[in-house]
Amino acid sequence: MNKKQKTNLARIISAAILMIILNFLPVKGISRFICYLIPYLIVGYDILIKAFKGIKNRQAFDESLLMAVATIGAMAIAITGDGDYVEAIAVMLFFQIGELFESYAVGKSRKNIADLMDICPDYANIEGENGQLERVDPDDVEIGTVIVVAPGEKIPLDGIVVEGKSSLDTAALTGEAMPRTVGVDDEVVSGCINMSGLLKIRTTKVFDESTASKIMEMIEEASSRKSKAENFITKFARVYTPAVVYSALALAFVPPVVRLALSIAPLWGDWIYRALTFLVISCPCALVVSIPLSFFAGIGAASHQGVLIKGSNYLEILADTKTIVFDKTGTLTKGVFEVTAIHPEDFDADMLLHLAAHVERYSKHPIASSLKRAFPNEADDCSVEDIEEIAGKGVKAKVNGRTVYVGNSKLMESIDASWHECHHVGTIIHVAVDGVYAGHIVISDVIKENSAKAIASLKKMGVRKTVMLTGDIKKVADKVAEDLGLDEVHSDLLPQDKVSRVEELIASKGSEKDKLAFVGDGINDAPVLSRADIGIAMGALGSDAAIEAADVVLMDDDPLKISTAIAISKKCLGIVKQNIWFAIGIKLACLLLGALGLANMWLAVFADVGVLIIAILNAIRCMFVPKK
Repeated sequence: MNKKQKTNLARIISAAILMIILNFLPVKGISRFICYLIPYLIVGYDILIKAFKGIKNRQAFDESLLMAVATIGAMAIAITGDGDYVEAIAVMLFFQIGELFESYAVGKSRKNIADLMDICPDYANIEGENGQLERVDPDDVEIGTVIVVAPGEKIPLDGIVVEGKSSLDTAALTGEAMPRTVGVDDEVVSGCINMSGLLKIRTTKVFDESTASKIMEMIEEASSRKSKAENFITKFARVYTPAVVYSALALAFVPPVVRLALSIAPLWGDWIYRALTFLVISCPCALVVSIPLSFFAGIGAASHQGVLIKGSNYLEILADTKTIVFDKTGTLTKGVFEVTAIHPEDFDADMLLHLAAHVERYSKHPIASSLKRAFPNEADDCSVEDIEEIAGKGVKAKVNGRTVYVGNSKLMESIDASWHECHHVGTIIHVAVDGVYAGHIVISDVIKENSAKAIASLKKMGVRKTVMLTGDIKKVADKVAEDLGLDEVHSDLLPQDKVSRVEELIASKGSEKDKLAFVGDGINDAPVLSRADIGIAMGALGSDAAIEAADVVLMDDDPLKISTAIAISKKCLGIVKQNIWFAIGIKLACLLLGALGLANMWLAVFADVGVLIIAILNAIRCMFVPKK
């Protein structure tokens, strides 16, 4: 609880205690009015000031004016009546309790956002000419500068580790508690906390383009993108508040005038009391407060899970998403080729991999990198000589005096080695030793651990169609789609073909309300992310263009987080609808009772503050992530 909240709570408690004490004091007349005026002003002076400023600025029609008019009117009636000021003070007291609940709820929902906003450090360490570390503003660090990050410090800029090894706490960015180990040549992003070893990092981006800075920018812009429900409530309040003020005036003066014209006692006090009760009941703060709070809490809950949603309007779209289209490489698969199978022919499998890795020792090709990762022990006694690149076919070399060929089927055919096809899907690397076929190694893109779970989870949540678009060959694409249980797959696509396919899928949707989401990570996915109803980008390894074009960013590249985002959006939209129907239903019923004279100020307090508190407590549920 912050200082302002503590002050308001003290005012509420002081006013309540004074009101209870005054109830037992035998004061009458004007002295009684002055005594009760003290707790009234203690608890309500700020509301009266807001109402006055609203009138002065010609923006009078808000809840402050309704409270001011209703309570001042109730005090005036009490002076001319039995001197019972308790109702007027109670209305203001409970209204302030509602305001306190609102302030506390907003503060709680902002906490997740505030944690993210704290990811940017105030300084970067660079080595001076004398070897001493100097603290500089991250804005002043240029690309290519080597910065030093000590244990316990935040990484200020994106870059590549050039020296050191450490574990990084990425929870603020990804929502994951498991530390990430990094070493030389690993990419690191700003906002992570260095947990153990000293790291030297060569920066690859300026501060304004770094991950932490981009995240802060997205969070700051999120509040400006309002949902349909929020826009409706804003427009509703502009019309509703003046309407109830004029209705209350009519209720206060029209019936007495009519009764007077009919020579019946006008009962001015009775009708004015009804009008004041009507005003208190009509206050729209339950809707005006709880709806934006629900969306804000939902965005905060998502950010705590490593899902950045760029506006509450996208929460609405996520809840209505029925078709999800995926890119393959880097989205459903890791985008890193690995050895997935070894099929030797009258040869030891380890020796086959051993020979292939040594032949590819000096190659920079991605396939060579995969072989070297699978057999990293290059510092053995093997002698590798006469390495020769054979264009379009592979590599030839002598390993311990034996001639080893590593490459495609064309290389095998050129040396008359009797090779054969592999039933596995992937890139097939054939190996021959002294002209005799020794077997083959399968290298393929590896499916992410949670991809299959993500597809299954989405279908359970009501997503009707899952589609994969890829530039990969049909055989590889079909195998991935089969393993993951996707409904539809399109392969051999160029970037512009992906846009056309998405447009076809959008045109074939069953309803205008049903939305289509595209999930991608590469720079060539940016046009499709923009074209879909909602674009979801992989943020940790994805390109800047994809993250910029997307509406939702998954900070840890885990496709399972898509179902988390949809679960949060569905829960958030459900709570918003509950609050709208509950608040409007209760208010209409109580307004009718108030107009008929069947409701007093205590019922009005419930219809206003009671409904507000219930709606706020319901909205706070958006802060908690639904269990899968």
